[in-house]
Amino acid sequence: MKRVFLIVLDSLGCGAAPDATDFDDVGTNTLRRISQSSLFSAENTGKLGLGWIDGVDYIPRPKRRRGAALRMTERSRGKDTTIGHWEIAGIVSPRPMPTYPDGFPDDLIAEFSRRVGRGVLLNKPYSGTDAIRDYGEEHMKTGKLIVYTSADSVFQIAAHEAVVPLEEQYAICRKARELLTGEHAVGRVIARPFIGENAGNFVRTTNRHDFSVTPPRETVLDALAAEGKTVYGIGKIHDIFAGRGLTDYVYTTGNEDGMQKTLDALDRDFEGLCFVNLVDFDSLYGHRQDVDGYAAAFAAFDKWLPSFRRRMREDDVLMITADHGCDPGDDDTDHTREYTPLLVAGKHIKPGAYGTRDTFADIAATVADYLGSDYRGDGRSFLAEIRR
Repeated sequence: MKRVFLIVLDSLGCGAAPDATDFDDVGTNTLRRISQSSLFSAENTGKLGLGWIDGVDYIPRPKRRRGAALRMTERSRGKDTTIGHWEIAGIVSPRPMPTYPDGFPDDLIAEFSRRVGRGVLLNKPYSGTDAIRDYGEEHMKTGKLIVYTSADSVFQIAAHEAVVPLEEQYAICRKARELLTGEHAVGRVIARPFIGENAGNFVRTTNRHDFSVTPPRETVLDALAAEGKTVYGIGKIHDIFAGRGLTDYVYTTGNEDGMQKTLDALDRDFEGLCFVNLVDFDSLYGHRQDVDGYAAAFAAFDKWLPSFRRRMREDDVLMITADHGCDPGDDDTDHTREYTPLLVAGKHIKPGAYGTRDTFADIAATVADYLGSDYRGDGRSFLAEIRR
């Protein structure tokens, strides 16, 4: 049975994209940045060809490559998680999702407040950790929700788990998702639960939950599921696609948990796609401008990689890529418009450097091609080039 394990290292860009000027991201390079840390290691990803990707000349290049190395270009007009994953799954988005640099309109916030029966604090672009530090105590006194956004298309709601129980937080987010349609159809409504006694020790929990807008067209997930194949999501994949196209899924508490659940998936008997998102790179290190933390997280993934490859079956294919950049050293907490790496490995994959593709959607087309599906979406399969 043919299986594809597609792992997204959330935000691991590898150099400013050709249109980075349009996004104020000239000179950004997430991978290069973390490679300069003493905590960085790429021994095993290097063997798969990381240093042979176009422009990645700062990673050692072993003489023997064990995987196919490509550089991917995002064609969608955005640099957020939702649009990036949609394009990986076959949909190019020609228009960006709405963002709110001055906060959400007063009438929208008023209607949201009416529907959920609680007041609102903040309502402007803000760091999530700063939001709970600066507004958490007032939230605990009043029960008002901390609503904020970022440079991404997100409507984020922070609430203390002792003040607003988790199920109520999630219900509030569902009401926000129902409200945010049409011109206000943000990519994600995000529940941001936190705990603690005061501003000095407030901390966000792992009970975050994303409520994404539904993909506008069929993705490779939809196509494979309709054809009777397994589509198994690990991490926030279920949230990103609003559950659509998945036949099974599991959430994770972070990278370590995600890697373990991906190993566990190797023991499952299925034909189809296992789609994984490892979120810590972005949420814990990229947005927080933590170069060493990002580098250490990548080194941990690199160290884990052989344990996965040893257990791959004859017809398994491994793909490692990213959905956008988030350069942790560019003095900006937002995502960055970058190329992304793609490493492909398996017994039937021909090692080599295969240049730069013009859309992430080529990944979906190639996955479909390998699994015997006619789906191509907005991409073109490169399977014939990399297959032995």
